[in-house]
Amino acid sequence: YVDQIPGSSVNSSDSVVPELDISYFFNENIAAELILGTTRSTITGGGTIDGLDVGKVWVLPPTLTLQYHFTNLGAFKPYVGAGINYTIFYSQDAAGGAITDLKVKNTFGAALQVGADYMLDDHWGLNVDVKKLFLEPEFELNGGALTGKAKLNPWLIGAGVTYRF
Repeated sequence: YVDQIPGSSVNSSDSVVPELDISYFFNENIAAELILGTTRSTITGGGTIDGLDVGKVWVLPPTLTLQYHFTNLGAFKPYVGAGINYTIFYSQDAAGGAITDLKVKNTFGAALQVGADYMLDDHWGLNVDVKKLFLEPEFELNGGALTGKAKLNPWLIGAGVTYRF
């Protein structure tokens, strides 16, 4: 929403991007995972400002989770995780026209995760996971003349290849 415009909302675009997940196992059940990826998002108005082109911003949401991996299920290795996210917004470009300046503030948020590896052998496997981030960054438009908060809370859905050392 935009504080100064009743009934307003803001929307961000969906995207598909590659992601790198790096996990460190403390033992066979407990691991820490760092999730890295970046994407460009288009921001538009909704509600009373429906159709307003606000601008574009690059998003870098590194996320660190602590995971519990269930064992004794053979090659199938499900896990759950929770952690923290710090999202960085960069290369912010206002749309022009009524929106001359765009500043989305970096923010911390919580992360939840559920996933599974299916190991093909001792080193190689397949992975699927779902992460939910809870992000509500504040933003300024036109040098602070308009302010607000964006309730993003994205779902990150992944599939990939696992290699264990």
